[in-house]
Amino acid sequence: MAKQIIHTDQAPKAIGTYSQAVKVGDTVYLSGQIPLVPETMELVQGDMRVQVGRVFDNLKAVAEAAGGTLADVVKLNVFLTDLTHFPLVNEVMAEYFAPPYPARAAVQVAALPKGVAVEMDGVMVLGQ
Repeated sequence: MAKQIIHTDQAPKAIGTYSQAVKVGDTVYLSGQIPLVPETMELVQGDMRVQVGRVFDNLKAVAEAAGGTLADVVKLNVFLTDLTHFPLVNEVMAEYFAPPYPARAAVQVAALPKGVAVEMDGVMVLGQ
């Protein structure tokens, strides 16, 4: 199967050697998103709730560019520099997803790009 590179100006451009997403068949692999504002490529201003929301907005934009929605996400990975933010991620996630929720992992890490506190990536399957 051929792979298709997904790109949208509605999400931050890649800050390294990667694509925003790659589609192979009906499966789309969403690269990690951090709380960057697409238009400025600057970190969003605001508290952790705002940052988590920006990450979901960025993932949503890439999902839509690939022909899907967040409802098509089957696996979500959440990387936090402080797991005390885990309950807040759940709260904000409930604003973007409805049951049945995707499979998910949440991991505390020592550091993330640009010194952010949260990053998420995922896998979605279209046409479910």
